[in-house]
Amino acid sequence: MFTSQGPTFRELTVQALSSIEHGYDLLAPKFDHTPFRTPDRFLDAVTGALRPLGPFGAGLDVCCGTGAGAGVLRELCEERVTGVDFSAGMLAAASGTVPPGQGPVVEWVRADVRALPFTAAFDLAVSFGAFGHFLPAERPGLFAGVHRSLRPGGVFAFPLGAPLPVRSPLYWALCGFDAVMRVRNALWRPPFVMYYRTFPLGEVRDDLVRAGFRVELLPLEEFGSRPDGSPHCRLVVARRV
Repeated sequence: MFTSQGPTFRELTVQALSSIEHGYDLLAPKFDHTPFRTPDRFLDAVTGALRPLGPFGAGLDVCCGTGAGAGVLRELCEERVTGVDFSAGMLAAASGTVPPGQGPVVEWVRADVRALPFTAAFDLAVSFGAFGHFLPAERPGLFAGVHRSLRPGGVFAFPLGAPLPVRSPLYWALCGFDAVMRVRNALWRPPFVMYYRTFPLGEVRDDLVRAGFRVELLPLEEFGSRPDGSPHCRLVVARRV
């Protein structure tokens, strides 16, 4: 799963026993050489799905990490792009990914996305691969902060995969991972919140609506369909009303 440039098993173990913030500070220099970085095919698919909804002026990458989502926004936004994360290490890595003098202005802001420091500042917000770091009880506050950060009519978008079938080995692997994390957090401090099965579409959609969004689901055709015809992956498009 990892290249020779990626983190060692020992480094991953140290990260897993740290807080989320410190863990990502440690992992940041090698993060893009792990499977945890959002693959380019997802980024490209989201870019293509969002392009017809534009044009967009200012964009916000929520939990920007090393800046993969900011790359999507640089393709779609004409004015400026802001990446926000609470890991100084990830922001430092992200700052080295933007070619100077090309495209919109890019800035990096260190902040807890559960308390975003923006008001009506953006036309488009995206997030990739970060929602497992938030407990279900934290989602309403997170979505309310994104809603507040968007201008009226602004869009909050993120990809979301379909539920895995129970017979899938990956389903049981993710169940096992979540179980191990719950045991780890019950026995070890500080906690490291990262769960793969705490972000179901129905509950997420309800939380978005309660936060003041109108929600639309767009199939990401690049990832095909399940036997029942439903897409393997959707783009959740939540528009501030």
